[in-house]
Amino acid sequence: MSAWLPRAPCVPRHCAARPGPAAGRARTLARLLAGTLAVLAGVLLVPLTVPLGPAARHALTRLWCRTVIRAFGVRIRVVGTPAPGPRLVVANHISWLDVPLVAAVLPGRMLAKSEVRHWPVLGPLAARGGTLFVERDRLRALPGTVRELAAALRSGSRVIVFPEGSTWCGRAQGRFRPAVFQAALDAGAEVQPVRLVYRPTGPAAFVGDDPLTASLWRVAAAGRLTAEIRILPPVAAAARTDRRSLAAAAQRAVASDSAYLPSSSVHHRVSSRPAAASSPRTVA
Repeated sequence: MSAWLPRAPCVPRHCAARPGPAAGRARTLARLLAGTLAVLAGVLLVPLTVPLGPAARHALTRLWCRTVIRAFGVRIRVVGTPAPGPRLVVANHISWLDVPLVAAVLPGRMLAKSEVRHWPVLGPLAARGGTLFVERDRLRALPGTVRELAAALRSGSRVIVFPEGSTWCGRAQGRFRPAVFQAALDAGAEVQPVRLVYRPTGPAAFVGDDPLTASLWRVAAAGRLTAEIRILPPVAAAARTDRRSLAAAAQRAVASDSAYLPSSSVHHRVSSRPAAASSPRTVA
């Protein structure tokens, strides 16, 4: 992994393994089975959606993502009303749950790391669904990715990115990387900040070297886990002179909530070291 990639200080033993209400073993296993079946059902039904128009596909995407989240025992709370039209949706990044959570409310074209394209089953599914890919370890490829994002916005698509570049546990937040905000400037599109909050905080966190299987079990085993998505006022790209000021404005909007409480643990030691131990499950 390239040294320029961001690295969050969050680690599972400090950030994810927190006590809280827990479901019984039988309920946890039932949720894992239901969640897996919901994902597989969506994969199998994707070819049937190809002839449909964008509105119908988005409606089915919202339904599927909500079904997957609820199957894992997670409640969804939406604050605010999504606005129509092309927007660059930017959100803080906490968990693998972020992707279906945002898609359940604001379906659009996701930006994902290029490795996802080669994943079995999910890779072709993501590509068919219009996912945009970025080669995170090739800085020279970034301008081309920005041009693709701008073209998608100009064509009327909503584009979703997680500009922190790494998952954080939700008790602290990373800096928004400015590169993707150039696409909004080039396309003249508004930026839609979105804040994601999980309560309780620990079970949803998918950070550091946390295995996916461990995270799936932790989510399914959590009692009364709620995923909240807060749709914040948009930031007009035309009011900003450069991508850095636009990224900073979006970051301030997302961070201006009491959900980000000071932590007495690892978050005081934000590291700028190379990202060898960073979460590999994020987008640039």
